[in-house]
Amino acid sequence: MSIDVRSNQETRYPPQGLPPTREQIVRHLRHASAVAERATLMGHHPFGAILVGPDQESVLMEQGNVDTVNHAESVLARVAALNFTPEYLWSCTLYTTVEPCCMCAGTAYWANIGRVVFGMTEERLLEATGDHSENPTMSVASRYVFDHCQKAVDLIGPVAEVEEEVLRVQRDFWAKR
Repeated sequence: MSIDVRSNQETRYPPQGLPPTREQIVRHLRHASAVAERATLMGHHPFGAILVGPDQESVLMEQGNVDTVNHAESVLARVAALNFTPEYLWSCTLYTTVEPCCMCAGTAYWANIGRVVFGMTEERLLEATGDHSENPTMSVASRYVFDHCQKAVDLIGPVAEVEEEVLRVQRDFWAKR
């Protein structure tokens, strides 16, 4: 057991372990971006996510966007929860191209994924999509969701080294819709 310093209550899961290096963060976000681009080849929206194991190297799963309800992050988190123990997932990292919406942040939390890293903010996504009917973004930051959880999920992002790359993929896709 450990103490959550935000609430001063005992938590079931220990801290997530060593954080990823900057090089690992950038490499894994670029991998997630490649998954997002692959999703567009299948006619889906350009969002991608990968799950990396506690060693910060092993890619355990990858998932592109499916549709407006089955976002890459939420599908990945649900499948991960079916295949790994909560204790193991607490030491894993979910990498995603764009900041998780409140649904995806909540799903990652309920799946017990201990760390989430994103390349670009939801706010920047809105710049790329405008008021596109296929992607009605929400102005609810994932930080807000995670700050209201009982377990302290480690959130990292946006990541400057990949932000423009992710934004380019989004702009290219939505300009053709």
